[in-house]
Amino acid sequence: MKLFVVIALLASAYCAHALPVENEVRVVEDSNGNLHLVNPDPYTVVDAELEPRFVPENDIRFLLFTRSNPVHGQVLEWNNPSSILSSNFNVNDPTRFIIHGWNGDHTSGLNANIRQNFFARGEFNMITVDWGVGAGTINYLTARNRVASVGEIVARMVDTLVATTGVSYNSINLIGHSLGAHAAGNAGRMVASPLNTIIGLDAAGVSFSLSDNDILSPNDAQYVEVMYTAAGSLGFDLPLGHSNFFPNGGRSQPGCGIDLSGSCAHSRAHQLYAESISTTIGFRSTRCASLDEINGGACTPSGPDALMGGEPSNRGLGVEGVFRLTTNANEPRAQG
Repeated sequence: MKLFVVIALLASAYCAHALPVENEVRVVEDSNGNLHLVNPDPYTVVDAELEPRFVPENDIRFLLFTRSNPVHGQVLEWNNPSSILSSNFNVNDPTRFIIHGWNGDHTSGLNANIRQNFFARGEFNMITVDWGVGAGTINYLTARNRVASVGEIVARMVDTLVATTGVSYNSINLIGHSLGAHAAGNAGRMVASPLNTIIGLDAAGVSFSLSDNDILSPNDAQYVEVMYTAAGSLGFDLPLGHSNFFPNGGRSQPGCGIDLSGSCAHSRAHQLYAESISTTIGFRSTRCASLDEINGGACTPSGPDALMGGEPSNRGLGVEGVFRLTTNANEPRAQG
């Protein structure tokens, strides 16, 4: 079904706009797997009347889930310590934030899937970051340009948690998909003390470059791990973390069929990560000599193997570089 949608969208873009190459319309997937036409031209102006107002300080919501309330989240407020003290937040449990991407919100499927896999492992403070008011825009570029402001409010929430409960920054990880990966990076560089880990799940590639000051980078936490599943289309295609994992080469994924837009592959990143939390065999990966090798379909082993994802993270284990692994087309996808 998606194939027909993509073809129709591309045909519509060509016939209606006939844009030159520099203004090429692209198909981009949102956090719920829906496809949209976007014009990544930074000089395109969208009618302000069509653009919903987004005030990050007020519009970003934080929902806490624990094993005591695994389905219905409790609202935490970055500027209201009492909201934390009256919640199920447990200072003795690790804390994990999940940040969605474009056109997503707290109902996006990745939140529940990742959360459930964590609870299968043990006790965690799972916090969903809902920036749906800012992500739910017809203009992808507008959402893209909000990752820094989203990161700033996430950082304020983290700092408030620490100040209110005494929880350690070292027990806090951020997990972000697509635009959410870059938002996580911005949060990591704005908190008062370095976080343990940031996990970037197919960090968005459209309208991002390594020279941007709001792109995810290895300096954003003690350890930054990035997974690439639609690199070069919807996902970024160059290393952004201390360790960089390229399942099945990182550009397309088995089981996705004719994935013209890359939407299936883009979503596979958060699916693989969710499974990595609870799998008993793990996603064993080979460290390769270079990204060029991986892009060419080869991999010369150049260091110890590592497991992609998982809980706890690879922080402190000396895992760094570029890694390749193979997965199954269907669940369970881990091959050990």
